[in-house]
Amino acid sequence: MLLSDLGADIVKVARVGEGRAPELSFTHRGRRSIELDLKSKDSIAAVLDLIAAADVLIEWFRPGVMERLGLGPDDALARNPRLVYGRMTGWGQEGPLADSAGHDINYISVTGALGSIVGRDGEPVQPLNLLGDYGGGSLYLVVGILSAIIEAARSGKGQVVDAAMCDGAAHIMTTFYAMLAMGRWSPEPRVNLLDGGAPYYRSYRCADGKFMAVGAIEKQFYALFCKLIDASPRLAAHQNDKSLWPEFHAELEKRFLTKTQKEWTEIFAGSDACVSPVANLLDAPSHPHLAHRQTFVKQNGHFQPAPAPRFSRSGSNIGSSPNAPLADLAGVLKDWKT
Repeated sequence: MLLSDLGADIVKVARVGEGRAPELSFTHRGRRSIELDLKSKDSIAAVLDLIAAADVLIEWFRPGVMERLGLGPDDALARNPRLVYGRMTGWGQEGPLADSAGHDINYISVTGALGSIVGRDGEPVQPLNLLGDYGGGSLYLVVGILSAIIEAARSGKGQVVDAAMCDGAAHIMTTFYAMLAMGRWSPEPRVNLLDGGAPYYRSYRCADGKFMAVGAIEKQFYALFCKLIDASPRLAAHQNDKSLWPEFHAELEKRFLTKTQKEWTEIFAGSDACVSPVANLLDAPSHPHLAHRQTFVKQNGHFQPAPAPRFSRSGSNIGSSPNAPLADLAGVLKDWKT
């Protein structure tokens, strides 16, 4: 989806009967699909013809599957020496777990990421599947693919991009490993600056059951936050005294419960106190800032995220519907060869 939003012509090779995604499967937008039976020699030959004309191939099977099909890196690069061969897995192409099944929660659990995101009851809180699948997986694969395309333009040679979600999730944690090395981060959860330990960097429940997010880290922002929330002099004067943090948590929890989310939003609106309402998926598209930027677009009666990032000249666009008619293999090859 990301590559398509940025202008790539994506063709998905799907199993027979699985080429057209549901109309509202937004992540499948902007791609053409063809259906092939990869147990057929003719279909394998057709895929190799596509590879010969493509810039990039992306596959997400377990290690060894593409090689057994006759579509591994050696076969693909023999047909197209400049091909960027992207491999997306949870555990990577090698290692003790390479052949094991897993999901986002498994890939981030071994990196220290999941163990650093902990609720008040001490239970790790899974960040949806954003950190492994998308953050540590898809985005790192895209960075690798685009880097390899640039390198291939210089060298004339393609290569394999081995994107493992566990590697990417670990790489995202670099800042926290650096802070740990400097003695500025504790492996104990909920006692640190960004993990819910600091009373000025967490979410608080309001009178209506909704939440406000507080991120008043810098001294000047914290001072303004304390002023607007009418904090006690003690809380205002001792921001980073960790021995007082439990007391400050309790004070702020009681204070936020005195007003609704809407009332607090109005109090902090336009200020540098770094306080914002916590929106759900239904609320987010109507947030004034996101609505102004058209961060979400409405199609067929449903909101979906608009392409990101934005470009000053070349632009980006949502392509065809996920449920677009199947593409013609001969037509795709004609397009790519001209």
